[in-house]
Amino acid sequence: MVVWILLIVFLTRAVAEKRILLNDPNLVQSQIHALERKMEDVVTKNSDLAAKYNDLFAKYNDLSTKYTDQSLQFTDLSAKYNTLLTKTNAGGIFVRWGRKDCPGNKTELVYSGFAGGSYYRHSGAAAEFVCLPPDPDLTTKYTSSYAYMYGSEYYSNEFGHDGGNDLPCSVCRSTVQSSVLMIPAKSSCYDGWSMQYQGDLVAGYTANEAASQYICLDEHSETLTGGQRSDYGKLFFPVKAVCGALACPPYHNDRYLTCVVCTK
Repeated sequence: MVVWILLIVFLTRAVAEKRILLNDPNLVQSQIHALERKMEDVVTKNSDLAAKYNDLFAKYNDLSTKYTDQSLQFTDLSAKYNTLLTKTNAGGIFVRWGRKDCPGNKTELVYSGFAGGSYYRHSGAAAEFVCLPPDPDLTTKYTSSYAYMYGSEYYSNEFGHDGGNDLPCSVCRSTVQSSVLMIPAKSSCYDGWSMQYQGDLVAGYTANEAASQYICLDEHSETLTGGQRSDYGKLFFPVKAVCGALACPPYHNDRYLTCVVCTK
């Protein structure tokens, strides 16, 4: 019973003290001021955060604009680079000996003509083979000493054509690549190079007086229409290896050499 009486007394005092606190105007006023200060602090922080957000948003818009401008500039530069790259890499010229057309490996035909050169027995004659155009522009203004230009023809049927058949040629231009390389003794190109055509290495006969050069005769060579008569002129023969100064192996004595024309 005493315990209950003490508990009631305690609770009565606590309620009374709470009433006193709630009825104290100074306490209430101080709490209101505290809440107002906290509110002002929250408002200040919110304003600061809003200002930072607006600043970040403005910077984002600025960066977005700069990114768009740079993206447009990159697209323009990329287009110019591709155009320049195409122009830079294009233009490799080569002769396809024994054919009237160009290979289909991104090439275009400049002209199809006739293989020619010096007479095979003229000791002072020019050495190189030339691809003569079918529409020559000739002149009669010279009367002094002169050199000669002959046609080129198959000497025997070893190339699959009768002796005396004339040799065609075509001048071709790569539309995407600028470097041209004829590789003797190879029938394929090295890595990074594109093959235009392959065939057999040919040159003038060793016993003939006229100098000559090595050219790559297409493996599927053709003949010129109406050029079956044997007039000699610039002749060519298959080329075979001779061991000695030439390393054997990898070369083999009396084996004939292939060739390939490559672009890059």
